[in-house]
Amino acid sequence: MNDDPVAALIAQHRLPGTYRMVVDRYWRPLADEIARQTDRKNPVIVGINGAQGSGKSTLCAFLEVLLDEHGLKAATLSLDDLYLGKADRQRLAEQVHPLFATRGVPGTHAPARGLAIFDDLAAGRNLALPRFDKGTDEPLNVTERIEGPVDVLLFEGWCVGCPPQADMDLLQPVNRLEQGEDSDGVWRSVANIWLKGDYAALFARLDLLVMLAVDGFDAVLANRQRQEDRLRATRPDAPGLMDQAALARFCQHYERLTRHMLAALPDQADIVFRIGPDQTPHGPVKGLASG
Repeated sequence: MNDDPVAALIAQHRLPGTYRMVVDRYWRPLADEIARQTDRKNPVIVGINGAQGSGKSTLCAFLEVLLDEHGLKAATLSLDDLYLGKADRQRLAEQVHPLFATRGVPGTHAPARGLAIFDDLAAGRNLALPRFDKGTDEPLNVTERIEGPVDVLLFEGWCVGCPPQADMDLLQPVNRLEQGEDSDGVWRSVANIWLKGDYAALFARLDLLVMLAVDGFDAVLANRQRQEDRLRATRPDAPGLMDQAALARFCQHYERLTRHMLAALPDQADIVFRIGPDQTPHGPVKGLASG
């Protein structure tokens, strides 16, 4: 057993040794605040919002370790793991709008499955967490079993906690994809309807919302390219790999809501970390006593 699980995680994620300062300055105070939340209510669901490549999964890995120091059992569920498979998304594409064939916007997940997991959490039951393989663009056939009861569920995702847009804000396309393939606004309007309904019900169950706020959409493109490069390095034969042109088009599916969240969510989230170009936080931090 490793006597220093933080050091082990730093090594596992191939982070520089200086990352311990990030852990101590930012992630440990966050873990302390989550622990205080469990003093008032147990279990708690912590939403972790952040654009692609902002460091959500890395943060959750460290929070699980840091919460263990408080004697709390934590588990992580990703919104990405609630994605529908290609066949289900193709049905949406045929019945609603062709752009729903691509995973991303509200409507391409299964919120009901997330709500069922939240119910199991609240009842102290074992959790069966789904997992999605981005390399094949399909859900895995197995789930990760977590023995209950669980004290903290970290629910991370690119649009976790996202508020719906005002109808008037849907009128103008934000990029070439919307202009050329959603000129009548059906795709973005239907996604917004889902955001007002099933997704709002899912996000209403959050006890705390944390945002990892990147500097802008250009940072999202750069970070998403790094993710693709890592996937290519570890799984060069994965069928879901994208070249630069395909990746740029893919990211346009996320652009509208990413820009919306960067503008609106810092005021609504309980805790906000500003994420720099090096994918690490920098101060000041909204909602924490220290950091």
